[in-house]
Amino acid sequence: MIHRRVGRKLGRTWSHKKALMCNMATDLFLHKKIVTTEAKAKELRPFAEALITRARIALRNEQNGILPNSRPNKNGEVIKSTTDFNQRRQVGRFIKNKAVLQELFDTIAPAVLTRDGGYTRIIKLGPRRGDGGKEAIIELVDFALPQDGVIRLKKKQSARPVKATTKSAIITSAVAPIIAEEVKEDIAEVDVIYTDTIVEEVDTAVEESLAEDIPQEETSSEEQKEESAE
Repeated sequence: MIHRRVGRKLGRTWSHKKALMCNMATDLFLHKKIVTTEAKAKELRPFAEALITRARIALRNEQNGILPNSRPNKNGEVIKSTTDFNQRRQVGRFIKNKAVLQELFDTIAPAVLTRDGGYTRIIKLGPRRGDGGKEAIIELVDFALPQDGVIRLKKKQSARPVKATTKSAIITSAVAPIIAEEVKEDIAEVDVIYTDTIVEEVDTAVEESLAEDIPQEETSSEEQKEESAE
């Protein structure tokens, strides 16, 4: 008899692997995307999609009214049920978080109602640093962003300088020559004012020196006249 030919053990016992799948499925339904190893993602995919299929079947039965009658109430009246409790109990065996269970039946199931399988997508990320384990992203297709999984090639930068095309660049290029001319004119005016002040200061200094020398010459000439008269 052949054993261990189907599935991956992931280095765990059966009970441990079951608990791992339940926890990972809960995180996937809660966050809509998780990062894990490639082997775990491939094992999680059929497990999670089976639970989503049960939620989808429950929603379809509720919309079509294909549900068994519930138990009679206190008055003995049988009220037709509007919720597929059987499917919810079956999924609740694996998803223990009530909030995530409600999210699965109220949000995820309506989004995949028209999809016949293939609710998840696996994107390989390559080996990680450290142990070199192969990582992958598993996400819900209907809740993924349009740009997720798209690889964009970077364009090579040309050697030529790029011309400015933005509004601010155009305004700056147009205003810069005007500002430069105004700055030059201001500098020229400052130079003229500075030279004028220097000339005025030199002239005043010369005049003061001359004024000091003139009285001495007059007094010396008057003394010479007095000496000649004597």
